[in-house]
Amino acid sequence: MHKGNSAKMGSMVVRGEVEATVEFTGKNTFFGKTASMLQQDTGMGHLQKMLLKIMMVLVGLSIVLCFTCFGYLLGTGISFRESISFTVVLLVASIPIAIEIVCTTTLALGSRQMATMGAIVTRLAAIEDLAGMNMLCSDKTGTLTLNKMVIQEDTPTFMAGVDQRALLRYAAMAAKWKEPPRDALDTLVLTTVDMASMEGVEMIDYMPFDPTIKRTEGTVIEDGKTFRTTKGAPNIIFQLCDDQAMRKAADTLVQSFGQRGIRALAVAISRKEGDDFGPWELVGMLTFLDPPRPDTKETVRRAMEFGVDVKMITGDHVLIAKETSRVLGLGLNVKDAKGLPSMGEDGKVPKDLHKTHGAMMMEADGFAQVYPEHKYLIVETLRQCGLAVGMTGDGVNDAPALKRADVGVAVQGATDAARAAADIVLTEPGLSTIVEGMVIARRIFQRMKTFINYRIAATLQLLFFFFIALFSFKPIDYYPGEAVANEEPWPEFFSLPVIMLMLITILNDGTLISIGYDNVNPSHMPEKWNLRALFMTSIILGVVAMGSSLLLLWACLDSYNPDGIFQKWGLPGLPYGKIITSIYLKVSISDFLTLFSARTHEGLFWTSRPSVILLICAGLALTISTILGSLWPKGQTDHVPTEGLALGDYTLMPLWIWVYCIVWWWIQDVIKVCGYWVMHRFNIFNINTDKLVNMRAAEAANDKKHKLARNSVGLVEGKLLNAKIQDAIEKVEHAEKAAAPGIQRKSLQRVSAGLRMSRVSGQPIGKGDAEAGRSVEDVHKQVEQLQQVVDAEIKGPAGEEIRQDMESIKKTAARLMIARKSASRQ
Repeated sequence: MHKGNSAKMGSMVVRGEVEATVEFTGKNTFFGKTASMLQQDTGMGHLQKMLLKIMMVLVGLSIVLCFTCFGYLLGTGISFRESISFTVVLLVASIPIAIEIVCTTTLALGSRQMATMGAIVTRLAAIEDLAGMNMLCSDKTGTLTLNKMVIQEDTPTFMAGVDQRALLRYAAMAAKWKEPPRDALDTLVLTTVDMASMEGVEMIDYMPFDPTIKRTEGTVIEDGKTFRTTKGAPNIIFQLCDDQAMRKAADTLVQSFGQRGIRALAVAISRKEGDDFGPWELVGMLTFLDPPRPDTKETVRRAMEFGVDVKMITGDHVLIAKETSRVLGLGLNVKDAKGLPSMGEDGKVPKDLHKTHGAMMMEADGFAQVYPEHKYLIVETLRQCGLAVGMTGDGVNDAPALKRADVGVAVQGATDAARAAADIVLTEPGLSTIVEGMVIARRIFQRMKTFINYRIAATLQLLFFFFIALFSFKPIDYYPGEAVANEEPWPEFFSLPVIMLMLITILNDGTLISIGYDNVNPSHMPEKWNLRALFMTSIILGVVAMGSSLLLLWACLDSYNPDGIFQKWGLPGLPYGKIITSIYLKVSISDFLTLFSARTHEGLFWTSRPSVILLICAGLALTISTILGSLWPKGQTDHVPTEGLALGDYTLMPLWIWVYCIVWWWIQDVIKVCGYWVMHRFNIFNINTDKLVNMRAAEAANDKKHKLARNSVGLVEGKLLNAKIQDAIEKVEHAEKAAAPGIQRKSLQRVSAGLRMSRVSGQPIGKGDAEAGRSVEDVHKQVEQLQQVVDAEIKGPAGEEIRQDMESIKKTAARLMIARKSASRQ
């Protein structure tokens, strides 16, 4: 303990005594704040909010239209019993009762798939949040790094003939190498040194580590020679040595290492001269660092490719954080705890964090020297900005931030408290599992989007079909009289039997569960619910299906008319019972075919192959519907005349219904694609800028509710572009060193210089949008010119790798240009 430090609850006095004052108790202590933050109410989940909005719209619309029908029927003299029966059946059939069940089933199937990847989901709705996650705050130690100190290759030595192997031996002689390691430094040295080389060494004295002297010392005999070795903090070891010039040079190196966050362990020896030991001589320094995991850099790059900004949060020193961030390509804008927010005096979270700290946190690449309170408030600030935030952690102090994040991820080996607070628990080390889980989550999101798109369309089709049919078609007006003398007069309004509506609903909902197994392509940008665009697509699908059903109803009712379509095409007139089964079969087939149109979203139905399970389920349901429509017994069903289409003399009617449905399905699909083209052409409902604005709660850069929406446009792409340019520079420089003198080396030097000039700022765009866009265009042009140089003058594997890197840079620059230009127009 040093002056000014505070002892935390649970600390024990090992030596000495002092008078102390208790500063905080209960919820005001360091751990008390952690407990109180865990109790903060997180509110309703994002998926629940979206489903509630959709349900409210559909239920509200259904109630209004159904009770309008009820009033109309009563007003036209229909009995109360018939009116209420029709209204209730239509209401039940039109309300998407299974929407929660199908979404939950889809999420459950997805969670099972994620579990096989090493990610156990403890809250199903977190999968939807993971699909929309655009900000990942990752703990450094153990997640981005190995959580294990490793000796670095950079080993400065100050004695002739000494290399890293010899230096490690001298360091091991300052420890009891034949016993289990006593501390982290001994573990680091003894697990790295070649223990076989220590066989001829005998230890005759040992001085263990003491905080007051900050070093260990061993006296050994090797080959009949006695000498002392010591290892410890560089500044302590330097004081033992007499060579001032060497001390100065070594101190400069230590400062250089420190600026990169690399720690050093100095080693010195003292040889025995007669009865005494000679002066201490500096042998060298071992450098060590908790290195990044081998796959972390590529994983971070992949997350950025998918539109997710990764920020590092650590309690380590800023210098260590900056070095790790640099190596991983995260950037060097690492903030310390001084500029971070704090809890209010009342212990509550300030509501204006997005105004006071939002811009700073969005621009930062990481945060260092933070406490649990800071982690929690970083997550809260980013959430207030409108971002979908993921957070990784493993300790008790991470629990509040894990609970507050949209997606809390407890990494492998996390404490019970962290696991309990998290939404996802990893069973595999590193960050790669999270990114793999994110891709799976985006596939699951696409499946839910397909279902909701279809469910809205199916609801609108049923609801408006019966609503318009009720007001527009009175079967009794089409009654052919003598042509069907053996039939009772047709009813005053059109309706299907209750059991037919229930069959349509049950078969549909049963088939929809198989959507959880459908083949989909994950989005390359974080997913968002653009409900207005989704409803518009559903309206297009529903209106076309409804219109074709109304057209068929009119044609069937008019089938005995000599000038009608049926008679002109040589089709027989239909008795009322077959009109009912015709509409039942048509609505059933249209519903299932609409599903295959809805699942491809902006593309035509053949652009994505459905899964075998979905095809089997849909095929089975369509077969059942066709058999029922064809062979339904003749008679009364729920007081409505019914008769199978294949009964009687003419048996081809089911085939013509199928042909009719398929033709209209193609028309429906083309109209859907045209609708998307119009929305994209005129940016209706911000369909173009929606995903360019990397905020879940904002659709446009000029969103008035979210002032920082513009800051999010191109933020990830800018960082990704800089990282790719830096990687390309390193590859070119490596190839330059390996190349023989000549034209190719000069070309590589030219390419390297050009790439350095191409570096652009990854900062978010502000008022100078047009200028920022032009700067990216310049990068694109510059890289194209450099690519021509590579194609013409640099051959072999090195040239091919550089070409691939440049192509990747151009693609990222193109994405950034689109984002910045779109934002600048708003």
